Amino acid sequence: MIRVLIVDDDSFIRESLKVLLGLDTGIEVAGTAGDGQEALTLLDTLPDGADVVLMDIRMPGCDGVDGTRLIKQAHPQTAVLMLTTFDDDEYIIEALRAGASGYLLKNIPPDRIIQGIKTVHEGNMLIHPEIARKLAGFLKPSVREEAPQAEPFASYGLTPSEQAVVSAIAEGLTNREIAARLFLSEGTVKNYITDILSKLGVRDRTQIAILYLKSKQRS
Repeated sequence: MIRVLIVDDDSFIRESLKVLLGLDTGIEVAGTAGDGQEALTLLDTLPDGADVVLMDIRMPGCDGVDGTRLIKQAHPQTAVLMLTTFDDDEYIIEALRAGASGYLLKNIPPDRIIQGIKTVHEGNMLIHPEIARKLAGFLKPSVREEAPQAEPFASYGLTPSEQAVVSAIAEGLTNREIAARLFLSEGTVKNYITDILSKLGVRDRTQIAILYLKSKQRS
């Protein structure tokens, strides 16, 4: 059972998401909150905590970015999945840097929200393809400095299979989806990603996607 905390300043959205998630027998709504600080306070008092926080990005008081940072500092084992719209581009990198495990758009089908919760609960990064394509265009300087810049993407020594995995990661695919597309096992995909992280000198899937998208812009 995945315990989920819903955070949104709109009470109608909170209740709608609560009803939606309640339809899945593998998900339990642990509670709801109106902003990031309220979510942290609730997490601190819940006996069993929460596995995933479904977090709105724009909220009065403590917004989604600050809320994510507070939650990840106090409850690092809890995954945070952001909900946003296309005009929230300026928050994306900051939320990911704060520790968010993924970004979804509010206009996606309801079943994609449920699948997204399960994806980040499994430890995977999830970035909506539309957002993944935007990442390279508005990277902040501090983020640019974190990714290798000394040589073109093609010169990192990735095998063709590893390059296919990188491309799929940049599209926002999960390990399971990558495995299905490339006719591999999930274990093999995980091994590829470990090697890719080492070769590129980056820390996580998000930086793999960012580096790939920046290389595409230069080519």
